Amino acid sequence: MQLTDKHREYWQKNLRITAILLAIWFFVTFVVGFFARELNAINIIGPLGFYMGAQGALIIYVLIIWYYGKYMNALDQEYGVQEGEDE
Repeated sequence: MQLTDKHREYWQKNLRITAILLAIWFFVTFVVGFFARELNAINIIGPLGFYMGAQGALIIYVLIIWYYGKYMNALDQEYGVQEGEDE
């Protein structure tokens, strides 16, 4: 199957947002976890390192999923490949 320029542009945008969101996921999961002891010195309601491990990371994961779904629905509509439009 030959990919048109429109297909390439769609997949380029899809891969770009996926890479950005995966970088955010990596940072929240591994970098913040690696520096948890240093973050515990910051006290917001409790130690920040503990908070990010227990609740903060989960909130960010849900926000990443929500944003990806919203972005991809808009991108699908822009390129005419949205779901639910059976003819």
